[in-house]
Amino acid sequence: SDPAALALHCMEGEISDFSKKISQGDVILAGDNFGCGSSREHAPVCIKAAGISCVVANSFARIFFRNAINIGLPVFEAPGIWDESSQGDALEIAPSRGVIINTTNGKSYPVGAYPEFIQRIIEAGGLIQWVKKRMG
Repeated sequence: SDPAALALHCMEGEISDFSKKISQGDVILAGDNFGCGSSREHAPVCIKAAGISCVVANSFARIFFRNAINIGLPVFEAPGIWDESSQGDALEIAPSRGVIINTTNGKSYPVGAYPEFIQRIIEAGGLIQWVKKRMG
């Protein structure tokens, strides 16, 4: 089955017509403990396959966070962002500056920088690609 279609179907329970509302490069903005419920990589794989560029949440389930990094999907914890943002707000993701800015309402949220090895994994497109690149 098509992973992108699966991701879109799963999100329909949260946002009606989700699949019709997203575009390549969009960001998922979420509340607390995003990704709780599965230890498999399917959730972040589907999100990435649907064209979502990253996920920003108040907090993440730890296993989802690790799986997202392992498949090269950037995820950022920005406590408070969910409560102060609305669907359709524009976000500027600037992890190198340690900030996410909601350009719609002007509020900024600090985010911690990834350690260098995690940055390399994401740049490579995931852990498997990173290992392949290192092994030549």
